[in-house]
Amino acid sequence: MRYIILLGGLWLMSCGPVEKNQPGTEEIPSISQVSDIDSLIGAGEKHFASLRQLTFGGDNAEAYWSFNDNQLVFQATSKKFGSACDQIYVMDRTGDKTPESMPKLVSTGMGRTTCSYFLPGDSTILYASTHEGNEACPPVPERREDGKYVWPIYADFDIYVADLNGNILNKLTNEPGYDAEATVSPLGDLIVFTSLRTGDLELFTMNIDGSNVKQITSDLGYDGGAFFSPNGKQLIFRSSRPKTDEEIAEYKSLLAEGLVKPTDMELYICNADGSDLRQLTDLGQANWCPFFHPSGTKVIFASNHTAQRGFPFNLYMINTDGTGLERVTEDDTFDAFPVFSNNGRYLVFSSNRNNGGTRDTNLFLAEWKD
Repeated sequence: MRYIILLGGLWLMSCGPVEKNQPGTEEIPSISQVSDIDSLIGAGEKHFASLRQLTFGGDNAEAYWSFNDNQLVFQATSKKFGSACDQIYVMDRTGDKTPESMPKLVSTGMGRTTCSYFLPGDSTILYASTHEGNEACPPVPERREDGKYVWPIYADFDIYVADLNGNILNKLTNEPGYDAEATVSPLGDLIVFTSLRTGDLELFTMNIDGSNVKQITSDLGYDGGAFFSPNGKQLIFRSSRPKTDEEIAEYKSLLAEGLVKPTDMELYICNADGSDLRQLTDLGQANWCPFFHPSGTKVIFASNHTAQRGFPFNLYMINTDGTGLERVTEDDTFDAFPVFSNNGRYLVFSSNRNNGGTRDTNLFLAEWKD
C-alpha cells in the first residue's frame, strides 16, 4: 500500500535493465526549455543535473516507470483530477507539464487504490484497490487517544491487472484480508507483494499471472514496500519488526484493529526466494521506500533519522553492504518515493518543494549525473 507519513496533517504514503538510447525512447526536453531548474535543485543536491516538476497540486506519489522508460504510472488524490482518495494515473514522461496538465485515469475511480506498476509489454498495469469491498473511499483512522501514529491495513485491498484504458483484465489475489504493495521484477517473471493471509504482514512472490504463490518472509512484524534488484535476484524492503515483549504486544494489538505503527522502520535485503535475509540499516526512526540504484550495489531511500520532530524526510543512498551512507537531497520538508528509470538516467520522486507553502506533494523528475 502507498503507506503514509503524516506531516502536519499531510497524508503521504508508501509500498528490467534497459539499454541506454534504446530505439523508441526519446530524450526528455532540456529542462531549461520547460522550467527554471535553479529554483528546484537544492544546494548540495550534487547528483541532479536538472530537475523538472511533473505535477502541480494535490497529493501525487509512487511514480513507477514503464519498461521502455517512456511512461510513468502513479497514484494521486487531487480535486483537479476529481479523485477524493488515491486513484491511478498514467502520464508520458516527455512533453511540457503545467498546472493545466491532466494525466490519464487508468483505475476505476472507485474505492482507494495504491501501488501501481507496469507489466511487461507496457500495455497493462497492476494495482491494488478496495473497490470490490466498497465503492466509496475507506475511512482514514481517527487520531488516537494514546497519540500513536498509525497506518490503516484495509482488508478490502486486492491486486488487479488493467489495461491503459482502465479495463480490469484479471484479479491476481482472492484471499481474505490485505493484499497490496505489488511490484514487478525487471526480468518480467515475478511479482512481489505484501499479504496478511498468514495472520502477519509478510512478503510473497507470484508469477505474472498470479500463480505459484510463495511466502518470502516469516518473522513477526510488518514487511512491505519491496522491490527487486536490477538483475531480479534480490529484494529490498522496509520492515517494522517488534523485539521486546511490549513492542510485540503493541504490534499484535494494532494489527488486530487493522493498523500498524510506521514510526520505527529499517531496511532489509534478501534473495528473491527469501534466503540470506539481513538487516541493511540501523539508523532509527523511519527508513522506507527503498529502491535499487541501477548498479545493483546501492539503495536509495527516504529517512527522517536525523530529524528531531519527525521531519524533514530526505533521500539517502547506502551501499548494499551497509557502508557509505550518503544524503542525496537537502529539503526541509519531505522528499520520498525515489525510483530510478530502467536505463539509470533519471530519478522520479515525490516532494513538498515548490508548493507555495501548501501541503501539496508533487512528482519531480531529475536527470541523474552518475
